[in-house]
Amino acid sequence: MLIIFSTAFNSVLKADSIPVIDLKTISQVNQGNSYITFPTDIGNIEPLWFEGNIIPNFTIRTNNDSRLIGVLTPQVIIRMYQEFSFPVKTPSYIPQVTMYYKLSLEKKSITVFARLAHHSNGQNGDFYLEDGSINLESGDFSTQYFEFGLIRSFYNTKYNANQFFKTSFEKHFFEGENLQTGIYSTYRWNNSFSVFKIRQEKTKFLKEKAGFSIKINVDWMFGDTYTWSNKTIDRLNIGLRAFYAPKFLEDIGLFVELYHGQDYYNIYFNQQLNVIRFGIMTELLRF
Repeated sequence: MLIIFSTAFNSVLKADSIPVIDLKTISQVNQGNSYITFPTDIGNIEPLWFEGNIIPNFTIRTNNDSRLIGVLTPQVIIRMYQEFSFPVKTPSYIPQVTMYYKLSLEKKSITVFARLAHHSNGQNGDFYLEDGSINLESGDFSTQYFEFGLIRSFYNTKYNANQFFKTSFEKHFFEGENLQTGIYSTYRWNNSFSVFKIRQEKTKFLKEKAGFSIKINVDWMFGDTYTWSNKTIDRLNIGLRAFYAPKFLEDIGLFVELYHGQDYYNIYFNQQLNVIRFGIMTELLRF
């Protein structure tokens, strides 16, 4: 009886020691991170002084235990080019609203989400130049999209890390006629897997530890396009990012990223990127 009771009691303690991943953390992982790159990109991208992703998230919910939250995100991506006067060309404006609902409050949970977003470059010039090429300087780019998916989150006791798997389906609705001519993918299947070892602060019994994370993205673009076949690898976007938060930095860390796929910078979508980039990133914005 003592052996049985002791075994059961230890099992309960072990289960209780597994942290529950709250819904706000799940939403932050899915929304993305603010970063700025160094001018050391390796690959076929044009020379940049930096690329910056500004992605503050404003969370709306009734209380900390709520299963339903909303997130407002006025995301902006900018690139400063290594050209005369250091121009910042046609920034990407991606305002979005996302709703998250956690199906269960268990250690291993599934969360569903729905997102409505707008992506444009704030320009109103002609989409094409006289020679038939896309007007990258002032051409008008604008699309709306709806994304629906689910996130599987759990805590890995072996590696003391939070793990997330996301899969979602994305549908685009175009404002202008230019993107409706078969040059921009209408449907997308997005997948990502990420592992986070949260930075631990120094206590009486534990030494301070650095934070570390790895994220893998694999996306497939569907829809009829006159430039792609149904099986071409050009429809595949792959990203691998490693992030390290050293002990001597409080809110930021260093990252390296490998990316292959369509350029995500608004009207530059017709270019294929193969790049390795470095920079600094924050995994949380505080307000």
